[in-house]
Amino acid sequence: MRTAVITSLLFCITLCTNAQKTNNSRIAVGAEQTSEYFPILKNKKIAVFSNHTGMIGNKHTVDVLIENKLNVVAIFSPEHGFRGDADAGEHVSSSVDSKTGVPILSLYDGKAGRPSEESMRKFDVLLVDIQDVGLRFYTYYISMVKLMDACAEYNRKMIILDRPNPNGHYVDGPILDMKYKSGVGWLPIPVVHGMTLGELALMVNGEKWLPASKECDVTVIKCKNYTHHSLYQLPVAPSPNLPNMKAIYLYPSTCYFEATPVSLGRGTSLPFQIYGHPNMRGYDYSFTPKSVPGAKNPPQLDKLCYGKDLSGLSDKEIREKGVDLSYVIDAYTNLNMGEHFFRPFFELLIGTDYVRKMIIQGKSADEIKAMWKDDVEKFKVQRKPYLLYAE
Repeated sequence: MRTAVITSLLFCITLCTNAQKTNNSRIAVGAEQTSEYFPILKNKKIAVFSNHTGMIGNKHTVDVLIENKLNVVAIFSPEHGFRGDADAGEHVSSSVDSKTGVPILSLYDGKAGRPSEESMRKFDVLLVDIQDVGLRFYTYYISMVKLMDACAEYNRKMIILDRPNPNGHYVDGPILDMKYKSGVGWLPIPVVHGMTLGELALMVNGEKWLPASKECDVTVIKCKNYTHHSLYQLPVAPSPNLPNMKAIYLYPSTCYFEATPVSLGRGTSLPFQIYGHPNMRGYDYSFTPKSVPGAKNPPQLDKLCYGKDLSGLSDKEIREKGVDLSYVIDAYTNLNMGEHFFRPFFELLIGTDYVRKMIIQGKSADEIKAMWKDDVEKFKVQRKPYLLYAE
């Protein structure tokens, strides 16, 4: 808990969070527009899907609701937990929020990885307020979609307090082949979809992506002064291993190391910003992953790894490259392990089967990227009716 708080404070100091500007106006997140959603919540039993990122200024949205005499009866917390300090993929069990006494209910105790019927019957309205980073394998949106499904089944309204997408300025990566649908890829969207959670929820309804083509009653409370070209810097680290904007910008390019023996820096101060392996040769840079909160058993634990430090790249350069497979190709070539370099998880992350094959064939990152260019353009057209903010 202490580590998560310190990380969040450092994140705030580094980013100067109140300086988000578009046309000389501060970006105001949906949660700040209380006059738009408080009336809907009046006299209702409210559940909140959120975590440590659900802040209005320096207060959590849950605290603001309770201060305003609104009846919060339950909290749903995603991967990493309500306070944001659980490991990736670590099961987050039901408990009680120590500050408010509000029960924290499990997202996974019912059928199909959704909340149970007992949990769904406890509330009238589900308020969603959580910071996403706009990637298909970042799991918060999957939890939201499963909650949409449950709300549709039990006739519960969902209100999404929208937040900017820090990777919302571009669309890139292959569209998920649904035979690889998994807990790290749930919808037929590119790796980088460029949408806010509010926009994505509207697309889920509009494209009939819920089971049995159900539709969830969704209201989106929009951000103010935000466009898809806004370079929004997050006021709070969204999860333990995305501690800064550099990690968030590199994440679409380095996450694939999760499906290889290569460390991507979990257990160091630079997760998703470095990569290496004990057997990689020809690099001056080295690091040793350690067991730390949020990465208790990282790959290559306590082993000296040789590789590359990407943290010195400029944000502009990273953003302009988009999804960059050159890092994975570099490590694959250096280790010379052939097919053994990849685990089946690779296809779940990248979403298609041709990328692994092309890397093994010796194709360049640009050649592979050209394969998904047309799909990205088609997706941009498909998503257009659901966009709430200017492109």
